[in-house]
Amino acid sequence: MAKKKKIQKTNAMRIVEQHKLTYNEYEFEWSEDHLSADSVAKKIGIEDGKIFKTLVTIGNKTGPVVAVIPGNKELDLKKLATASGNKKVDMLHLKDLEETTGYIRGGCSPIGMKKLFPTYLAEEANHFDTIIISAGKRGLQIELSPLSILQVTNGRMADLTT
Repeated sequence: MAKKKKIQKTNAMRIVEQHKLTYNEYEFEWSEDHLSADSVAKKIGIEDGKIFKTLVTIGNKTGPVVAVIPGNKELDLKKLATASGNKKVDMLHLKDLEETTGYIRGGCSPIGMKKLFPTYLAEEANHFDTIIISAGKRGLQIELSPLSILQVTNGRMADLTT
């Protein structure tokens, strides 16, 4: 019988465990060319609407704001600005992602960032008992309930997509 390779825990996984929440993990081969939610969904055999991506923006009043939206949808910056109490939000420049969050593109989780930023989970998450988000490392995803994500990020549900 082949031994299952032990997955190295990420900050996101440790935080979820500290809150005594259950989750499933999915490890897969990744490449720079295939970091989209659609390609991840195909690799782990999950419908892509259940895989959510983490986007980091900068609000004119609040600074960094995190949006967690279905991988097959687009973020509506005006809706996020309204939800977060900003007049305007812009996408965080990719070169600033690691310094701001501690994560890199393709491995950015809403859980376990350097600071607890205002976090908004798209209402589409209500359609699922569990959703899949990055575990904080490329090639590793975790599946947990939307309520669990809101609990560990002090997040709120909002209408965020176009």
